Amino acid sequence: MRITDPRHTPVRGDLADIRLAGSYFVPHYAAPLPRVIDAGGAALYATARADGEVLEALGQGATFNVLDVAGDWTWGQAGGDNGPVGYVALNRLADPS
Repeated sequence: MRITDPRHTPVRGDLADIRLAGSYFVPHYAAPLPRVIDAGGAALYATARADGEVLEALGQGATFNVLDVAGDWTWGQAGGDNGPVGYVALNRLADPS
C-alpha cells in the first residue's frame, strides 16, 4: 500500500479513517471520535512513546479526531481532513463542549 502523504493521511497497516475506505485497503476502518486538546496543550508524536519524535505542538482547544486507543495513547488526526496524523497521550484529551 502506497500512502501519498503519510503525515496527513490517517491510514496505517491495520487501520484507517472510514472516509478512506474506497482509497486504501486495511483490515479495519474507524469513524473518528472528536476530542479537544486539554489545558496546557499536547505533543503530537510519531510513535506512542513520550520519548518519541514530536511532530507538532497542539494548543489547548485544538481538535483531535481519535481513531484508535491503546493503553495511555490515542492515534488519530489533528485539525481537519488535512491535519497531521500521529499519537497523543490519552490524558491530554477532553470531550468537546
